[in-house]
Amino acid sequence: MRILISALALMPAAALASSAFDGTWKTRLDSMKTTGKPDVIAVVDGTYTCSSCQGDIKVKADGADHTVTGNDYYDSVAVKIVDPKTIEITDKLAGKVIVTNTMTVSPDGSTLSGKFTDYSGAKPATGAYTEKRVAAAAAGAQPISGSWQQDKASEANDALSTVSYEMAGDHFSMHWNGQSYDAKFDGKEYPVTGDPGHTVVTLKRIDANTVVETDRRKGKVTDEIRIAASKDGKTVDVTDKDLVRGQTTTYTLEKQ
Repeated sequence: MRILISALALMPAAALASSAFDGTWKTRLDSMKTTGKPDVIAVVDGTYTCSSCQGDIKVKADGADHTVTGNDYYDSVAVKIVDPKTIEITDKLAGKVIVTNTMTVSPDGSTLSGKFTDYSGAKPATGAYTEKRVAAAAAGAQPISGSWQQDKASEANDALSTVSYEMAGDHFSMHWNGQSYDAKFDGKEYPVTGDPGHTVVTLKRIDANTVVETDRRKGKVTDEIRIAASKDGKTVDVTDKDLVRGQTTTYTLEKQ
């Protein structure tokens, strides 16, 4: 032990310094931007469809749970029509609520506002957002129907917006609301503990300040995520290419 302590004392300070990733980070909501394919939903004759969702959801909007297939995070969906401009959606996996989402269209039909709670982590993660209409609804559809492009994230509690990273040697770790991974830069797959979708990640270190994470579920690549820390260690820029939905989301994390 004395030999080890002596050796550490003689090491240069740079060798013992933490990486630019180390610490707790919080999403800056005004930095979030999503591009790519729009979200496409419709409520027609009492039936809700989401053609942009994984699995192309189509269920009766009667408030009851309906079995769906093809989605990694839920196997049933319940849709309740609150009024002609508002719907409530509840996604469940094996009977457990995963996400609730309430969406309302503005009086002029141009803006969709949503509030959600994500129960997939250790604590409920809540947030709010708006989307802008990019295509009109089909004839006979309720006003909330149509194609919507994500616009702004307006609310997010700490459970949703806070993440921790650490890089040491050939290891990189992530912790978010009870979900985490500790992976090496060796091209192997590592599980995201606590993730109901059973995501596995592989990591590639581009340089001391840039890591690329590739997510897979059921053997298919779902996301390619570039995580880049600033040289001053104050921010991290994230670019998440969602290959399932055909969307790219970028945002900035600030050091806490």
